[in-house]
Amino acid sequence: MPRKKKVEEEEESQSEEEEVLPKKRTRKPSLKSKEASQSSQDSEDEDKPKKRGSKKAKESDGKEEVEAVPPVVTDFTQPAKKEGDLKIVSWNIAGFKAILGKGFEEYVTKEDPDIICLQETKIAPEGVSAELLPGYQRHFYAAAKKGQHGTGVFSKVAPIAWTDGIGDAEHDTEGRVITAEYENFYLVNTYIPNSGSKLKELEYRKKWDPKFLEYLQKLDKIKPVIWCGDLNVAHEEIDLKNPKPNKNKTPGFADAEREGFSNVLKAGFVDSYRHLYPTEVDCYTFWTYKYNSRAKNTGWRLDYFVIPQRMVPNLSDVYRRPHIMGSDHCPLVLHVSQKPLEQVPHVEQAQVEQKSE
Repeated sequence: MPRKKKVEEEEESQSEEEEVLPKKRTRKPSLKSKEASQSSQDSEDEDKPKKRGSKKAKESDGKEEVEAVPPVVTDFTQPAKKEGDLKIVSWNIAGFKAILGKGFEEYVTKEDPDIICLQETKIAPEGVSAELLPGYQRHFYAAAKKGQHGTGVFSKVAPIAWTDGIGDAEHDTEGRVITAEYENFYLVNTYIPNSGSKLKELEYRKKWDPKFLEYLQKLDKIKPVIWCGDLNVAHEEIDLKNPKPNKNKTPGFADAEREGFSNVLKAGFVDSYRHLYPTEVDCYTFWTYKYNSRAKNTGWRLDYFVIPQRMVPNLSDVYRRPHIMGSDHCPLVLHVSQKPLEQVPHVEQAQVEQKSE
């Protein structure tokens, strides 16, 4: 079902215009108190040296604000990968052409993942150079509308087959899902639809979520599924900095979106990050470009690795790389064992049509 161009453009970036920050309550000072305060402030400012930061200082509410520098990781071998584990990266790059000029190749070389899943690539497959990242196979899936959405995968391990979309004509025009079949699992890379400014596209999202869950369950009857990507939902209040003012107002924190993800968990899947770190706060993967949000760590956890419950014994670690810049999202990294799982008695074999490259 076609949608208006304006809405398609709005959903490219999570909540950049719509994120609601808590309002500051202030009492209007009298004229005398204002003059006294200003005089005192002027005197103090003359005595204080100006602060310096990594970028230019900005004035906010009469106080100088200095942008912080995220801690830099130089040893990308940490956390250490266990023998036999796969290292998989998921990253919304907000444009493949743009990220190439922002250190993408350098990051991948240092991180050295076995597989890297990209979202919001905005590029046709033929636009990706064959010389980029030697040693990796690649597969990109573009939206029918040029320059919108899109997903891509680079893999050192040769997949058995690639599948584009979920097999539903209504939902397979925007390049949002790539499935790579490997010997012991499926890897599903997704850029889940954003509900749009003022939740204008929430009804479409409510159609998408159950259809996509059906697709995951169909695959999971054959072999375990690792589902990753920008899921455009902060599941619980702990998953964003300012939950109360954003609830049912900002895309990513509407009740219907959160319920859609809850239904996935009820179906036997596990949010791997929360499984390992159930109470960790401030562990965000997205920060709007506005309000100096990344430096303040005022963010959202929108990026996930989701696995079936029976795959939990194979889960080693999940962690973020918040210092890696170039996008309004940061890379999320999974360590998972490649060993096959024991056959689950209730699992029935199903046929999933594969569209090989």
